[in-house]
Amino acid sequence: MSTPPDASAVYRHYLSAIMQHAHASAKECGLGASDLYALNTLDLLGPMTPGELGARTGLTTGPVTRLIDRLEAAGYVRRVPSTEDRRKVSVEPVGTPARLDEVMAPARRGVGQIIQGYSPEERAVLFDYFARAATAYQEATGALRHAAE
Repeated sequence: MSTPPDASAVYRHYLSAIMQHAHASAKECGLGASDLYALNTLDLLGPMTPGELGARTGLTTGPVTRLIDRLEAAGYVRRVPSTEDRRKVSVEPVGTPARLDEVMAPARRGVGQIIQGYSPEERAVLFDYFARAATAYQEATGALRHAAE
């Protein structure tokens, strides 16, 4: 009789694998992990000010400015002046790294096959979990950042 796996260890292993894959994918595309994270954030949430992007990525003013400069020079984002206040800009995505989809495709296919192995009801539970866990992590991140202020 085998012992059941330690749920915490299994979950931490899962999160670690995701982070390792993101770092390796970013490196393969000539990006840093923060660059890839910022591009994903902009893709999911749309244009935002450099300050908002900094808050979302946990970067202060100087590093977020350099990050935007790198992404702009590579053709992945652009700064758009505000029509209401010419001192303000927003950052919007305009492209993705050419190899990013290719680099991430094997993992995406593998995960897709795993998910397809579940029934529609089980998939509904999985996606409910993903949405609720994302919210829990975002709230915990906000609390950590607020405590640090």
